[in-house]
Amino acid sequence: MSASRFFTAYFILISVTAAALTVADKLSAKRNGRRVREDLLITVGFIGGAAAEYITMLLIRHKTKHKRFMIGLPCMIILHTALIVFVLIYA
Repeated sequence: MSASRFFTAYFILISVTAAALTVADKLSAKRNGRRVREDLLITVGFIGGAAAEYITMLLIRHKTKHKRFMIGLPCMIILHTALIVFVLIYA
């Protein structure tokens, strides 16, 4: 498997995971069930799922009042974009 295919598959997998965790947390919040830890959501965003997580949070209106997410995730998206551009140019 080439590096570009690996990274594409990785970002798809981590994006789906991030969106699923966000939706699961929203549903748990509505049902007063066991919540997904914020640290896990931040970690999944940091390792590549920030864009999917941010978009999902906006679409389902979840944690939109938490500055940790509404500022942190866009910063991670910028970092990920810069990293992708760097790899595409220099790899």
